[in-house]
Amino acid sequence: MTVKLDFEECLKDSPRFRASVELVEAEVSELETRLEKLLKLGNGLLESGRHYVAAGRAFVVGICDLARLGPPEPMMAECLEKFTESLNHKLDSHAELLDATQHTLQQQIQALVKEGLRGFREARRDFWRGAESLETALTHNAEVPRRRAQEAEEAGAALKTARAGYRGRALDYALQINVIEDKRKFDIMEFALRLVEAQATHFQQGHEELSRLAQYRKELGAQLHQLVLNSARQKRDMEQRHVLLKQKELGGEEPEPSLKEGPGGLVMEGHLFKRASNAFKTWSRRWFTIQSNQLVYQKKYKDPVTVVVDDLRLCTVKLCPDSERRFCFEVVSPSKSCFLQADSERLLQLWVSAVQSSIATAFNQSRLDDSPRGSGQGSGHLVMGSAATLGPGGTTRGREPGGVGHVAAQVQSVDGNAQCCDCREPAPEWASINLGVTLCIQCSGIHRSLGVHFSKVRSLTLDSWEPELVKLMCELGNVVINQIYEARVEAMAVKKPGPSCSRQEKEAWIHAKYVEKKFLTKLPEIRGRRGGRGPPRGQPPVPPKPSLKPQPGSCRSKSEPPPDNLGSLHPGALLFRAAGHPPSLPTMADALAHGADVNWVNTGQENATPLIQATAANSLLACEFLLQNGANVNQADSRGRGPLHHATILGHTGLACLFLKRGADLGAQDSEGRDPLTIAMETANADIVTLLRLAKMREAEAAQGQAGDETYLDIFRDFSLMASDDPEKLSRRAQDLHTL
Repeated sequence: MTVKLDFEECLKDSPRFRASVELVEAEVSELETRLEKLLKLGNGLLESGRHYVAAGRAFVVGICDLARLGPPEPMMAECLEKFTESLNHKLDSHAELLDATQHTLQQQIQALVKEGLRGFREARRDFWRGAESLETALTHNAEVPRRRAQEAEEAGAALKTARAGYRGRALDYALQINVIEDKRKFDIMEFALRLVEAQATHFQQGHEELSRLAQYRKELGAQLHQLVLNSARQKRDMEQRHVLLKQKELGGEEPEPSLKEGPGGLVMEGHLFKRASNAFKTWSRRWFTIQSNQLVYQKKYKDPVTVVVDDLRLCTVKLCPDSERRFCFEVVSPSKSCFLQADSERLLQLWVSAVQSSIATAFNQSRLDDSPRGSGQGSGHLVMGSAATLGPGGTTRGREPGGVGHVAAQVQSVDGNAQCCDCREPAPEWASINLGVTLCIQCSGIHRSLGVHFSKVRSLTLDSWEPELVKLMCELGNVVINQIYEARVEAMAVKKPGPSCSRQEKEAWIHAKYVEKKFLTKLPEIRGRRGGRGPPRGQPPVPPKPSLKPQPGSCRSKSEPPPDNLGSLHPGALLFRAAGHPPSLPTMADALAHGADVNWVNTGQENATPLIQATAANSLLACEFLLQNGANVNQADSRGRGPLHHATILGHTGLACLFLKRGADLGAQDSEGRDPLTIAMETANADIVTLLRLAKMREAEAAQGQAGDETYLDIFRDFSLMASDDPEKLSRRAQDLHTL
C-alpha cells in the first residue's frame, strides 16, 4: 500500500480522492487477508513447537531413566548428565523462542489486525455513511424549487450539517489511512526483527550463520529505530493538521473551486449539476474542468472526459434567472447549449467569470497562433503577440514565484486601489488595463460583458503583466479615474453600490458610469467645435518637418497655448495635447472619456496622431495607454511616417521595441521611400538597427514556418525591461553612436 491521501483533496471530495480511497480499501482488504493467514500459520508453528518441546522433555526423561539403569558408571553418568542438562537448556531456550514468537505475533501482527484495521473499518463505515448523507443532501438542496423559500432554507441548513459531518468523517478516514500506511511498515518489520533476534539467542550452534546477519541486523535495527522516530513525528504533525483543519473547515460552507495553471492556460475544476439534453431533462452532478480551450466533465476519476465545448472561442456564457432551479447558467455554442447549476450564488459567479476569462484567453492565444502576420498589415508586418510570448523575463505572471505578491501588491498600493473601483470591495484581484482601475471578481465579470472597446479585464494574480503595463496601472488608479467618471455623483445625489449589493445593482451602475457616462463633467460648448478630423480654432501652427537628424519636438508645436486654454479644446485635440511633452495620463483619460478619437488626426501638424505626439515626447506610458485604448500602431502622418518611423528618427529605442511588440509594420515606407530599418541605418542608431534586423529575421523565419531561436526574444525582453526600469539608458541619439 503506497497511497497517501491529502487532507485538502479529501475536503474537495474530488474524483481523485474517491479513486484513491477505493484503491486504499482494496489494498487494506488484501493486507488483512494476508495478516490473518500469517497469524494462522504462526499459531500452527507455535502448536508444533510446543509438541516438539514436550516430546524433547519426555526424551530427556527417558535418557535419565536410562542413566539410572544398573550400577552407575561415572563416565556415562557425567556424560548423560551434561547432555541432558545441555538438552534441557536448549529445550528451555526453545520454549523461550516460542514464547517470544507468540508475544511478537500478539503485540505486532494481531494488534495490527484487531486495533489498527478495526479503526480503519470503523472510519470507512462512517465515511461512506457521511458520503451517502452528503449526496442525499446535495441532491435535495439542488432539487428545491426557487419558489419554496422555506424549504430551500431548510435544505440549505441540512446540506450544511451533512457537509460538516462528511468532512469530519473524511478527515478522520484520511488520517486512519495515512497512519495505518506507516504503522503496518514498522510493525511488520519489527516483528521480523524480534523473531530473528529470538532465534539468534536460541540457535547458539548457528552462530556463524547468524554472525553474517549481524551487520544487517544492526543496520536494520538502526533503520527501524529511525523509521519509528520519523513515523512518530509524521503522526504528530498529521494529528495537529487534522485538528486545525477540523476547527477551520467544518463550518459547512461550500468548497473552493480549484484554480491552477496548466499547459493550456488557466484550469478551473469543481462539481456542477448538468441538465441532460434528453426528453426527461434530468440533472446529474459531474466533475467539470476548464482546460486546453475546452469545457469537459467526468463522473469518476478514471472515466474518460466528455467534452461539452470543443472550442471556447465559439461559445458564450449567460445567467439563467428564469430557470426553475437556482444558481443556473448556460454555456451556448453554435451547435448546442449546456445548462449547468452551481451549489451557491458565489460559486455561480466564480464559474461564470472563469468561463468568460477562458474565452478571452482562448481569443488571445488564437491571436498569438496567427502570428507573424495580421490582416491588412502588408508583407512587412511583424506581430509580436502578447507579452506572454516573451517568457518570464519580460512579463510578470501572477502564479509564478513572486509574481502575485509583486504585481497585486504594487498595483493595490496605489491610492484607492485597495478597494474595487466600482463597489469598494476590499482586496480586488482583477483590473481593467485600458481604464487603469482595480476590480473585484464580480465587477470584472460585468466589465468583461461590456466588451473590450469599453474595458479590457485582466487578473492581477493569474495573467501575465509587462512592466510598462504595471507602471501604467500605478500611474492612473481608482482615485484618478473616479474623479473623471464619477465627477457629478455627489451633485446628482446618486448612491454608489457597495460590496453587498446585488449583481443587478452593480451592473446598472457600471453601465451608467462607463457606457452612458452619466456622471462625467460636461465639457463647455465651444464655438466652432468640429466633429470630424482636424484641429479646432486656436490650434498651434504647423511645426517644421522633421529631418533624418532627430530633433526634439519634431512632432510637437513650438508655440503651445497656455494650460488655461486646454478646457476649450476639442476632445481629440485635448488628447493630442495631453500626449505631448510632458504627457498627462489623467488628462488623456479625461479626453477619452469625453469621446476623443484615439486616432484623431491633427491636420495642422502633418496629420500627426496622439500616438505620434506621445512618441515625440518619448513617453512609454502614454504610448502604452493609447495602444491599450485602441490606437493604430501603423497610422502614418502626411509624410507616410508611423510611430515606428518617428521612434527610429528620434532614437527612442524603448518605444521602437514597444511598437514592434504591438505589431508595427516593418515594411511601411514614408513619402521618401524609407522604411524604419533604412532610417535607423542612416541615423546610425545601433540599438534600433539591431532590433529591426532581428525583427525582420524573425519575420522571415516565421514565414517559412521556422520557430527560430530564443536570442530574439531575449533581446526584446531586455529592451522592454530597460525601457520600463532604466529609460535613460535608451535615450541615446544617433550622434552618440558611431556609424555602423
